[in-house]
Amino acid sequence: MNKIFKVAPLLAVLACPLIASADYMDVIEFKLKEGCTMAKYMEIVKDFNVVAAENGYKAEILSPLQHGNLESKIWVGRTKNAESFGKAWDAYRSAQTDANSSRGKLGVRFAACSTLVARRSYETN
Repeated sequence: MNKIFKVAPLLAVLACPLIASADYMDVIEFKLKEGCTMAKYMEIVKDFNVVAAENGYKAEILSPLQHGNLESKIWVGRTKNAESFGKAWDAYRSAQTDANSSRGKLGVRFAACSTLVARRSYETN
């Protein structure tokens, strides 16, 4: 019984980082422009994920099966927390001013292929 009282506080301390951990989700609803296929868009996302990995950001694309707008696609980007997202966002936005940077070129490709419908953010519990 004494061992339980000694081990319980240690387990609680070790579990705290798990409880406090929350992914940050960057959720963007978008539509593909005429002439842009899903395969073409996914190539841009693949290239984006290579660059964004430097900042701990990874995106995946959801194709709705049941949604108020079946023409829309959903971008879900994840980072380990809001602070990490802020750093990734700052890096991406700063590089947008340089049309020759990898991030600048990605921005041009995304703009040519898609239109933003809405953007939201969430924290997982």
